[in-house]
Parts: sequence; C-alpha cells; structure tokens
Amino acid sequence: MAPVPSYTYPCGNLNIFFIPTFVSVIIIQKFAKVELRSLFGNFQINNILRMIAGKRFYGDGAEQDDDSKRVRQLVDEAVSSAGVGHASDYLPLLRWVTSYERRVKKLAVRVDEFLQGLVEEKRSQKEKGNTMIDHLLSLQKTQPDNYTDVTVKGLIVVPRTLEWAMLNLLNHPEVLKKAKIEIDTKIGLDRLMDEPDALNLPYLQCIVSEIFRLYPAAPLPPRKATDDCIVGGYNFQRGTTVMANVWAIHRDPDIWEEPEKFKPERFEKKGEDKKLITFGMGRRACPGSGLAQRVLRLALGSMIQCSEWERVGEEYVDTTEATTMLPATPLLAMCRARPIVHKILNA
Repeated sequence: MAPVPSYTYPCGNLNIFFIPTFVSVIIIQKFAKVELRSLFGNFQINNILRMIAGKRFYGDGAEQDDDSKRVRQLVDEAVSSAGVGHASDYLPLLRWVTSYERRVKKLAVRVDEFLQGLVEEKRSQKEKGNTMIDHLLSLQKTQPDNYTDVTVKGLIVVPRTLEWAMLNLLNHPEVLKKAKIEIDTKIGLDRLMDEPDALNLPYLQCIVSEIFRLYPAAPLPPRKATDDCIVGGYNFQRGTTVMANVWAIHRDPDIWEEPEKFKPERFEKKGEDKKLITFGMGRRACPGSGLAQRVLRLALGSMIQCSEWERVGEEYVDTTEATTMLPATPLLAMCRARPIVHKILNA
C-alpha cells in the first residue's frame, strides 16, 4: 500500500476565524473580564471543521444554525465521555451493569452520521475545494483499492492547552512580556501574525513546549508488549497492556531541572525538546502533532499580539487540575485590545 499523500492546510488562514470568534474580546478598549474556555472551544472547533469540510460553525451568527447547535452538542458529549476513565475499562464484567458503553456507542453512531453528512455534501458539489474531505474523495477515485471508505474519526483538540498556556502566562507576567516584545520586534505593529512568522519566534515555541511538558494534552493510548521484556526493572510478558505515564515522565527530576517550575527558557537549550513525548514518539506518534503545534503557536501568538492580559485579582490563578486534564476552574482573565487590533479592523 502506498503512503498517504500529505495534506497541509495553511494555518495562516486561522486568523480569518480567530478574529470573528474572539471579536467580542479583542475589540475591548478598556480592561474587562472574559471567560476563555468557551472561546477556545469555539475557535478550535471552527478551525478544525473548516479544514475538514470548509464550513464555519461559529462567528457572524453561524452559531444559531441547527448544524452548529448539533456540533456543539456532539463535541460536548464526546469530550465529557472521553475525558474520564471508566471502571468497566478495567473490570469488563461491569459493562453488563452500567450504561456507559452503550451510551458511548450511540454517541459514536451520531458522530459518524454527522461526519458522513459532511462527506455526502462535499461529494455532491461540482466545484472541488481544498478541504481534507476533498482530498480524501479524490484519493478514493484515484486509489479505490486503498480508500474504500471515507470517514473522519476525530478532531484535534487543543483548547485545554491554550487555557493552560494563558493561565501560566497570567501567573508569570514576565514571560508574557518577553513573548510580546519578541512578537512586536519581529513582526511589527502593522499586521497580524501569520503561520511563517511562528518559525521566527523561538521564545513563543519555548512557551508552547513548556506547556506541553507540564500539561500533556491527553494520555497516550495503551500499547501491548510484542515480546517478553524488562523495563525499569519490571518484567513484562508478551501481550501485556502497557501505558506510559507522560505526566510523570515530564516531571521527573532525573530528567528535568526544577520540573515543577514553569520555565520556558529551559527549551532554549539545543535538543531539550527531544525529551518531550506529549504526542508519543517514533512511527506510532500521533500524526496530528504537527497540526496541533502549528494551530497552538499561531493562536497563542495572536492572542499575545492582539490583546493585553492581566489576572482578575492580585492572587495567582489556581493551577489545580480536574480529572479531565483541564484546570479545575474555567479561566477568567482581564483583557483589552492593543492598538494593532483597531488599526487592522479599521483598515
């Protein structure tokens, strides 16, 4: 089977959706309190579904459409179902007692029906676009033996990483200031940050890497030992299910200096990012890691470029984690637009 041709969506287009999604926040001329979790969620879903199907589900009144409401409901249910482990994962007998597995299977059917609807809509269009579905449909025609079915099974979710990033920047204003100076110096005050700019912002990348280290976006999926082996002094028989504790590895004092401290500067050292296994490693690493990092860099950089950010009060923002790897309390922040926003919107 031939390798799948790469699909690259220009993340620079992300600003097209960043502005409508955050417009109520970024045009604020005086400091005002904003709740960021829902904004991050809307922005990410909009961006991902734009890549997949070329449709907008938030901004300019689109959120009132029936399809948009359906998307929000499906995403909310999927996140709540996938975010927490269930006892039946470890005691299969409980599957006959609880309704968890039945509920998740019904949700999977609804998600597939929604995604299949997007596919059929694209299939009926005469003009082909540059979306992921367009590319997969094209491959289905040119390589029918390899692409007999077209379904999109998942979304890349980075809102929680954005929330952790902003939370830590609010608690470390000196880091936020340093990132802002880097962006203003290298991009200027007359245009918005674009995807190629991110490659020239090393300190912004250090911040992203440090957030991935401290707050892995999701647990790595379980694996099975292909042979009998010894790892860390423990014997694993062939077929044993193994899970890597990324959270513990990323906070191991034998690997990281001051592992509990938010310190982006640690990644200024060459090769330090090679220690990260947020998305796995090797051939079985998450194929969406590159896209996730591109979206995160551009979104976080745009927020720093477009707005001033402060804590709601003098106290540090609570960093307690919930069981779903999110902050226990949705992030609140004080925000106001920087002059560049009004310059761009009035141009």
